[in-house]
Amino acid sequence: MVSTDKNQSSEVVFILLGFSDYPDLQVPLFLLFLTIYAVSVVGNGGMIVIIHISPKLHTPMYFFLKNLSFVDFCCSTIVTPKLIENLVVEDRRISIKGCITQFFFGTTCVMTEMVMLAVMAYDRLVAICYPLLYSVVMSSELCSRLVTVAYLWGITFSLIFTYSIVVLSFCETKIINNFICEYLVFLSASCSDKHFSEIILFTFANLSLYCTLTIILSSYIFIFLTILKMHAGSGRYKAFSTCASHLTAVTIFYGTFLFLYCIPNSKSTGLLVKIGSAFYTVMIPMLNPLIYSLRNKDVKETFRKLMDLKTISQ
Repeated sequence: MVSTDKNQSSEVVFILLGFSDYPDLQVPLFLLFLTIYAVSVVGNGGMIVIIHISPKLHTPMYFFLKNLSFVDFCCSTIVTPKLIENLVVEDRRISIKGCITQFFFGTTCVMTEMVMLAVMAYDRLVAICYPLLYSVVMSSELCSRLVTVAYLWGITFSLIFTYSIVVLSFCETKIINNFICEYLVFLSASCSDKHFSEIILFTFANLSLYCTLTIILSSYIFIFLTILKMHAGSGRYKAFSTCASHLTAVTIFYGTFLFLYCIPNSKSTGLLVKIGSAFYTVMIPMLNPLIYSLRNKDVKETFRKLMDLKTISQ
């Protein structure tokens, strides 16, 4: 049932408990998340700058990686500052409008990253299975279209989820045992009929998850079959090396989601839910640039050249 009592909902505030159950850990957690955020900003920002200024990295793979870094930068900036703030202040309130705004932008980033990882899997498929046609198939026009689809997918799904939240009504101040405004937070805090919103969540969340996961798994099945047909050991190693970083990122991202949303909804798992939420909104944006840069010779070589130029100029 859609509520018409807008004034009542507009006055509602949420209190995000975050990690307040552990008062002795507030300062260590503040320093930890502040460090993670700083590394995430520097890592993703540095990745974007390095790819942008280096002509050698102007290829489809790095074009997608640059956009992934941008999405991770946005996701981290949307969530982490509020988390850090709530670790040092006593007033942990957030308005319903502020919570919905955080949810919309955060969900946009997560949905976009899902599609971006699928697009990057397709890029690796073409590079390994059809190397002679790679430059023709992965044209700059197609790459731009694929990235546009990823952003539109994220925005569209986020709008759908946000609409299903806006039609709910919230009758009083709610204490939320989390640090982020997630979908389940709104469902648990609502005092109206949640059936429509639950259907939206189940349908579109599963649609996005399984569509992107199917593309990724299908791509890697063809990739592995192609690698098995290679006779040269060096060719196999190069192919595996090309996919290693992306496979690591995909495993961490989807593994976290499956872990988080397969946990039974009980008080005993509250801490695990917080840890899972922190991992995919705070940790993964920091890990992705590290994963892609540590195993990537081109990125490390470009970074060393930049450091050498900086040293010479000084």
